[in-house]
Amino acid sequence: MISPWPIRQNSPHYFLVVCSSSKTMSQAFSATEIRNTMKQEGLRITPQRFAVYANLLGRQDHPTVEQILEDVNADLPIASKASVYSALTVLREVNLVREVLLDEGVTRYDANVNPHHHFVCRDCGAIQDLPWQAFSCFDLGQFATQVTAESYEVTVKGLCADCRA
Repeated sequence: MISPWPIRQNSPHYFLVVCSSSKTMSQAFSATEIRNTMKQEGLRITPQRFAVYANLLGRQDHPTVEQILEDVNADLPIASKASVYSALTVLREVNLVREVLLDEGVTRYDANVNPHHHFVCRDCGAIQDLPWQAFSCFDLGQFATQVTAESYEVTVKGLCADCRA
């Protein structure tokens, strides 16, 4: 893993594959763009916040706090579990990341804050994003008399391509 904190803060040579509300996973950002995104949200940029956000932007596996901590500290031991939680809380409050609750008691994190659903492999546990449009046929109006539905998220469980083979 490349260290998420460049040696020179203004170095344009650090790139990640990222996803945010305005870009897709196939686009890359420089460290400067990541810092600018954080500044636009009014965040003070600390090495820990930058490292946590950069780590999440570069992955699609919906990691736990422990997985983020392990990755962030692999190259540059700068974070504690408390600082990762703190960074995630701040990033979540400004809608740069979101919590994903797929398993009981396990909180995962995702930098893809666009509406989407999830697929979870029952064998290996891999998590994949599913397009929001895949379930656009739901009629939430049918619940009008019982509840007021404000949003929904679908989790599909089955076998991924690797486990199916």
